[in-house]
Amino acid sequence: MTTNNNMQRKAAVISAIALLIMTLAAFFSQGYVHSSLVINGDEVTTLENIQASQSLFRLEILGWIIILITDLIVSWGFYVFLKPFHREYALLAGWLRLLYTAILGIAVSQLVIANSTLHESVTGEALGTIPQQVMRSITAFEEIWSVGLIIFGIHLITVGLVAMNTKKIPKVLSFLVILAGFSYSLIHFMYGFIPQLEGFTKILEMILIAPMFIGELGFGIWLLVKGRKLTID
Repeated sequence: MTTNNNMQRKAAVISAIALLIMTLAAFFSQGYVHSSLVINGDEVTTLENIQASQSLFRLEILGWIIILITDLIVSWGFYVFLKPFHREYALLAGWLRLLYTAILGIAVSQLVIANSTLHESVTGEALGTIPQQVMRSITAFEEIWSVGLIIFGIHLITVGLVAMNTKKIPKVLSFLVILAGFSYSLIHFMYGFIPQLEGFTKILEMILIAPMFIGELGFGIWLLVKGRKLTID
């Protein structure tokens, strides 16, 4: 029992730290670099932005690689932490996150392809097919990642259900994790499979952005503050 407690506490701390690092990397890569360089529907301006900030674009890719690594750590950490509460659901949550991470890895490879296209091109070709090639890779990254976020949402719902069924984790926090998972899955399902409602989906995303952000990050902070002190009855 003591060994299990120690392992669970270590998993709580390690996964919490990984989540915080992941959040910072996501803020930088997606929230700052990607959103400032990529102009939807404007291939030429996007190319010019990336050409003028190639080092920044490469740092974005590095940020995504850090996210991939920390996602693997969180997959393990969540499984170890949740296993004493419900082994089967904890295992399911772990595999779902690994599946999401694999999909994200495929998505990030598209950014690597975009960077290679830029590297191999010469200035005289910049206004030829290069803008279309780069935008095609960036669009593929966004679409593949969006599909992965549907899986990510189901992962969070599973984590929340395990947390909801134990007295060790606050019910409010468990509900927020479930709500975050439902929001991720709903929003990205609508983006991917109901494109005609894109305008409504964007409004809905703005409404749900707070629970999407607070859910997992709040759970990570709780793991760091309280989870490391948890004992199994």
